[in-house]
Amino acid sequence: MGEELEERTLAFAVRLVAFVNTLPNTVAGRTVGGQLLAAGTSIGANYREANRAESKADFAHKVAISLKESAETEYWLLVCERSQLGEPAEAVPLRTEANEFVRIFSSINRKARAIH
Repeated sequence: MGEELEERTLAFAVRLVAFVNTLPNTVAGRTVGGQLLAAGTSIGANYREANRAESKADFAHKVAISLKESAETEYWLLVCERSQLGEPAEAVPLRTEANEFVRIFSSINRKARAIH
């Protein structure tokens, strides 16, 4: 599952970059886009680091960060939807995927904490 989830989070980051590039060049678009890009691309980066962790505690910590970043990404995508910032047809599936990451990383986090 590790490699598959790494690839899935990478594909998500690539889709997110494309979405952020469609946001308007306004104060709101740049601000929300920057927050969204930072959080959304961090999900996979931290999970990749988790899979190369030096200890179980390090693994659990990096997975917890991926969980937090997934939740934050979901939040910023919801902001985009509700403020009509960006294309809803793109934001909705990205938010659904971010929500799935929240569930996946919550499960991994619970299991990692139980072992640790």
